[in-house]
Amino acid sequence: MTIAIAIPARYASTRFPGKPLAKIGGISMLERVTRVAKEAASGIKDIRFFVTTEDERIAAHAGEIGVECVMTSESCPTGSDRVHEALEQLEDKPDFVINLQGDAPFTPVSVVRAMIKTFRDNPEAEVITPVHRLSWHDLDRLREAKKTTPFSGTTAILGKDNRALWFSKNIIPGIRKEESLRAESDISPVYQHMGLYGFRVDVLAKFCALPQGVYEQLEGLEQLRMLENGITVTAVPVEIEKGKMQSGIDTPEDLARAEKLLE
Repeated sequence: MTIAIAIPARYASTRFPGKPLAKIGGISMLERVTRVAKEAASGIKDIRFFVTTEDERIAAHAGEIGVECVMTSESCPTGSDRVHEALEQLEDKPDFVINLQGDAPFTPVSVVRAMIKTFRDNPEAEVITPVHRLSWHDLDRLREAKKTTPFSGTTAILGKDNRALWFSKNIIPGIRKEESLRAESDISPVYQHMGLYGFRVDVLAKFCALPQGVYEQLEGLEQLRMLENGITVTAVPVEIEKGKMQSGIDTPEDLARAEKLLE
């Protein structure tokens, strides 16, 4: 069983052009993400990692930090489409691919390793994605962040066997008796999605051939296309240290919040 960690890094972001090259604590976002991939792959057989981008500036930076880069077209609508296009260029295609977004520099190595283990334990899995059950503290932080950047941070609803039932940019589920729940536990009932996916490669090809779904377009969440078309998405619950949960960086405001995490 072979695995690839692909890091899609698009320069032409509408909300934050050039963000993979933006520095956090003096280190580019892209370099931070590639360090996560390198550490996650360390000591594991039959695994590789690479950056894929549409922009020569990002490709040049990948070369500067010593990371393989696969050029893809400007027309890829999502990171998953970019990963699929990159895989089509490889002579030796993997069985599974982990899409580690280039704007998620604080992804814990343990999360990527949990995804690798899940694939190896469940070779028939179609799509896997990590989620983290938020403490009340982190839920309050997410609510506060959404006052200024409402489309940052995605939450999820899970069913039996951790099958994902739905994702939303709204905070779901609604909580009617929050005060009593807070008194009972430090942990809220809200799962936050961590913004990376693992695909069986044949399922990725199927997914990328599907048209965008209604809810995908409304929410801006490609995983809703999977659910709308009956693709099983298995959530991988992971533990994150209190106060350390960080969404992907979509805006300059997100970058400023990320800088504060390093203080």
